[in-house]
Amino acid sequence: MIVKHADDIAFSKVSMEGVSGTYIQWLASKTDGAPTFAMRRFRIEPGGTIPLHDHPWEHEIFILSGRGVAYNDRERREIGPGDVLFIPPEEPHGYDNTGDEELTFICMIPNSGDTREG
Repeated sequence: MIVKHADDIAFSKVSMEGVSGTYIQWLASKTDGAPTFAMRRFRIEPGGTIPLHDHPWEHEIFILSGRGVAYNDRERREIGPGDVLFIPPEEPHGYDNTGDEELTFICMIPNSGDTREG
């Protein structure tokens, strides 16, 4: 068993094209020996965005705090604390922080989506 405190794990700036004001924290992943899934926490600053993008893996997301919009190529949905999102593989999706505080959420992906070196 591994027990860590999230406050002891560094955030990194998300460097994907078009992203602004967004940071990622890898809470549990293959580097911890997790064989199947990675758990990440995202912080999106007010006015920040993750633009429409897609990839071959699914996401399961739980909104912790803040307000924003999650969207795909068909609809835009307001999101806030307690909301749960499922993003299927290959579905274009994006997120905007439309509130006045950080939008934070937990995002689970399969390890195949962890493209970090190491």
